[in-house]
Amino acid sequence: MERLWGLLHRTTIYKRVEGTQQWRLEEEEEDGEEGAEPPIHFCPMELRGPDLGSRAGKQNLGLWAATGRRAAPYLVLTTLLIFTGAFLLGYVAFRGSCQACGDDVLVVSEDINYEPGPDSHQGTLYWSDLQAMFLRFLGEGRLEDTIRQTSLRKRVAGSAGMAALAQDIRVALLGQKLDHVWMDTHYVGLQFPDPAHPNTLHWVEAAGKLGEPLQLEDHDVYCPYSATGNATGELVYAHYGRPEDLQDLRARGVEPAGRLLLVRLGEISFAQKVASAQDFGARGVLIYPDSADFSQDPHKLGLSSHRAVYGHVHLGTGDPYTPGFPSFNQTQFPPVQSSGLPNIPAQPISADIASLLLRKLQGPVAPQEWQGHLPVSPYRLGPGPGLHLGVNNHRVSTPISNIFGCIEGRSEPDHYVVIGAQRDAWGPGAAKSAVGTAILLELVRTFSSMLSPCSQPTLLPGFRPRRSLLFISWDGGDFGSVGSTEWLEGYLSVLHLKAVVYVSLDNAVLGDDKFQAKTSPLLISLIENILKQVDSPNHSGQTLYEQVMFNNHSWDAEVIQPLPMDSSAYSFTAFAGVPAVEFSFMEDGQAYPFLHTKDDTYENLHRVLRGRLPAVAQAVAQLAGQLLIRLSHDHLLPLDFGRYGDVVLKHIGSLNEFSGDLKARGLTLQWVYSARGDYIRAAEKLRKEIYSSEESDERLMRMYNVRIMRVEFYFLSQYVSPADSPFRHIFLGHGDHTLDALLDHVRLLRSHGSGDPRAASSRVAPGLGFQESRFRRQLALLTWTLQGAANALSGDVWNIDNNF
Repeated sequence: MERLWGLLHRTTIYKRVEGTQQWRLEEEEEDGEEGAEPPIHFCPMELRGPDLGSRAGKQNLGLWAATGRRAAPYLVLTTLLIFTGAFLLGYVAFRGSCQACGDDVLVVSEDINYEPGPDSHQGTLYWSDLQAMFLRFLGEGRLEDTIRQTSLRKRVAGSAGMAALAQDIRVALLGQKLDHVWMDTHYVGLQFPDPAHPNTLHWVEAAGKLGEPLQLEDHDVYCPYSATGNATGELVYAHYGRPEDLQDLRARGVEPAGRLLLVRLGEISFAQKVASAQDFGARGVLIYPDSADFSQDPHKLGLSSHRAVYGHVHLGTGDPYTPGFPSFNQTQFPPVQSSGLPNIPAQPISADIASLLLRKLQGPVAPQEWQGHLPVSPYRLGPGPGLHLGVNNHRVSTPISNIFGCIEGRSEPDHYVVIGAQRDAWGPGAAKSAVGTAILLELVRTFSSMLSPCSQPTLLPGFRPRRSLLFISWDGGDFGSVGSTEWLEGYLSVLHLKAVVYVSLDNAVLGDDKFQAKTSPLLISLIENILKQVDSPNHSGQTLYEQVMFNNHSWDAEVIQPLPMDSSAYSFTAFAGVPAVEFSFMEDGQAYPFLHTKDDTYENLHRVLRGRLPAVAQAVAQLAGQLLIRLSHDHLLPLDFGRYGDVVLKHIGSLNEFSGDLKARGLTLQWVYSARGDYIRAAEKLRKEIYSSEESDERLMRMYNVRIMRVEFYFLSQYVSPADSPFRHIFLGHGDHTLDALLDHVRLLRSHGSGDPRAASSRVAPGLGFQESRFRRQLALLTWTLQGAANALSGDVWNIDNNF
C-alpha cells in the first residue's frame, strides 16, 4: 500500500504546448524508486473548455463546471482501481520470477514490507522465504559423515595431524563462495607430559621413604599447566573441591592445609578445584571420576573404571606465559606469567586408583551427600597414609593456527557476527570438537549456497547479509581456549568496536534430553524467539521451546546459564566485551561420561544418543543458522539491552540483606541504586527513541546499532588494568572490581573473619575480615562502571540526564 500511496501522490502539472493555446497534462514523480512498477503513461491530451470570449461560452460555463464536479469522484475511483490492479499484478509477477537472482535482497518480517531505496536493485525477501531457503540448503549436508571422519584424525594442538587437518579445512573454505579466507599463526607455550619422565604417585612409608608406586593406567593423561615438582602429604577426601566443601571439611575437624586432596570430577572446572585447594593451603590435588556423577541406568554407557579424565588447571584462558599479549612470532613480552597458574601440582587418576586410596582413609565418615558409588563404603574424610605426587610436565613453544572465512555484509560490512568451533582434541574428541567442526563447515557451505544465483525460475533469489559473517576454526582449545583468546588479544582494539556477537559450537551435542544455553543476558530474548522456530529432534510435533516448557514453565530458569570460564565463549564477553552464547544438548541430570577421555569416539557418542546424533546435530545447525540470520540481517540488532537492569536488580537484592550491617558502620549502597536507576532510564529512553524512528533511515539505524552492540563492552571496568585483571566484566569477570566480589566481601560482616567459603571463592585472603577501605574502593569501581554504561547508552553527552 505504501507503493500505491506514492503513485497516488504524483504531482500533476499542466504545461503549455508551444505555438498553441492548448495545455498538455504531464507527470512528475517526486520520489521515483528504481525497481518499482513502470508508471502508467498518459497520452497527450487537450483540455478544451468553452471559449470564454464568446457569449455562448459564458452561458455554458456553469454547466461545464457542474458536470466536472459530478464526474470527479468517478474519475478518482477509476484511477484508484487501475493502479491497485497494476500494483498487485506487478507484485505477483515479481514473487514468482527470478529477476533478482544474485542481487542483494532485503530481509523483512512477515508483516512488514520494507521498500528498497531509490538506487537499489534489490528485491524483497520475507523472513519465511529466507528461513525456507536456509533449511533447504542445510538439508543437503553430510553432518554425520564429517563428524565421523574428523573424530578419526589425531589432532592434538601442535601435532602434524593437526597441521594436516588445518590445511584441509582451509581448502574446504576456499572451495566455497566466501569473500575472504585466511589463517593466522600464534606461537604459544603449551604443557605436555614428558615420556622419558612420566608423572608418578607413590605411597610414603612411616619413615618418610617412598614406598610402593600406584600404577597410573594412562601415563599420557595429565593436567596441563599444573605446577611441576613433588608434593608429599597425608591424603584427605574433599568432595568436589569447592570452597564450601573445603570450609565444611575444616569445620568437621579435618584440616586441608599441608595435605594432598582427593576430589571428584564435576560441579566446577579442574582449574577452580586446584585454585581452591591452593587457597586453603593444600600441597597437591588428585582428581578422579566418580560413577555417582554419571548415569546409573544399566542400559546406558558408562566410563570405564580405569579411565582418567584430562583437564587443564590454568584459572584463565589463553597462553598463560603471555597474559594480556598476543603470542605472535617475534613479539616482545614482559617477563610475567598469568596469576591463574597454580603453585601446586595436580594429576588426574582413574576410579580404580581412587578406590584404593579411599579404602585407606580413616577419620570421620563423610556426609551422606559426599558419598559416591565406588566399591568403598562408607567414604571417610581422612586423613589417610602419606602419598608422594611427582609431576614432570614440560613446556613447549608450539605453533597453532586459526582458520577464518568471511562473507562481507552489504550495508554494515565493518560489523562482524562471529561463529566458531574448536578444532583440536586431546583424544578422539567426537563430542568435544568434531561435532562443532562439522556444524561449522556445514553452515559455511549452506550460507555460501544461499549466496549463489539461482538457476531455476521457481527458486527464490540469492541474498547477502547486512553485516559480515565471520566463520572461525580455533586451535588450542583443549588448553584453555588458547587460539581464540590469543586472537582476541591481538585484535582487541578493533574487535570491541566491530564484533557484534560470538556464537560457539563447542560441546554442542552431549546428549539429547534437554537444551541449555550459556549466554550473555543480551541474547536471552533472541534465543527464546529462535527456539520457537526450531523443531525438537526427539519430540515429534514440538518445537525446542515447547520441549523446554513441557516440564518447566520458567523457560529461562531451565535453559539459561551464565558463561563459565571453561567455555570458549567466556573470553569474548568477560575479556573483550562481546556478547556470546554457547548452547548444548545434554543428557537429563547426568553428564556425558566420555568428555575429555580416550573414549570420546564417534561410536560412543552415537550410542549415547541412541542413533539420534544426525537429528540433534541438525537441530544445532538450524538453531545456530537462524541465530546468525537474525543477527546479520535485522535492520535493528535484536539485542535486549534492557536485560542488564534486571541483572543488577537481582544482585542488589542479595546486597539488601546487609544494608543494616552497613548502616551501622555509616556505609550505604545508595550509589549503586542510583547508577542502576540511571541505566534503566537510559535503556527505556533508547527504546522509546527506536520505537518512534523510521526503520528505513539507514543512518539512524546504524547509530542505534552502534550503541546497542557496545552495551556488553560498557560493563568492562575501565578502572582496572587488563594486564592485572583481564576479565574486567563486572558481572561475569574475576577480581575485586566485580559485583560478586563485593557481595562476598560484604558477607564477611557476619562471618567475622571465619573464612566464609563464598568469600574464599573470590580469592579473599582468609582471616582478614571486613575492611571498610576495601569496601569503599570496590563500591566505587562497581558504581562508576555501571554509571558509565548508563551514560554510554544515553548516546550523546547532551542527552545524558544523570540523577546521581
